[in-house]
Amino acid sequence: MPRKDQGWITFQTSEEERQLLEAICQQSQRTKTEVLREMLRGLKDATPDPTENPANVPPSGTREPPGFPPKRPFKVSSRNVLEGRVTHMIKGSVNTEVTLEIVHVVELTSIITTTSAETLELAEGKVAYAVIKSNDVVIAIE
Repeated sequence: MPRKDQGWITFQTSEEERQLLEAICQQSQRTKTEVLREMLRGLKDATPDPTENPANVPPSGTREPPGFPPKRPFKVSSRNVLEGRVTHMIKGSVNTEVTLEIVHVVELTSIITTTSAETLELAEGKVAYAVIKSNDVVIAIE
């Protein structure tokens, strides 16, 4: 039996959560441990620094919930960042295909997770950015 002092964490999930994790693992060709570690590291990066905003009060005019630092413009190392407008979306249970029109008649299509599409609040007509690094196209918003 795994022990906490050995670094093991055991928890229960719903059937839907288990199936989602398995689908992500299959799609990304990573183990459950790798996927969960990546998610935890992402949470660490998103954890607010209490010294930045000791009162944990969002500045006026922002939509962030209390306890989170204000959003800042993103910076990426990729040199190919193309602004476009979402023209088409095909939503699946795990992935969503997003097409951006960069300039008239020039479109780029990327397949991202449905969770990412929902988090970015992507919708037809919305402005988004194609961030191109090597052979990957990543969708981003301001």
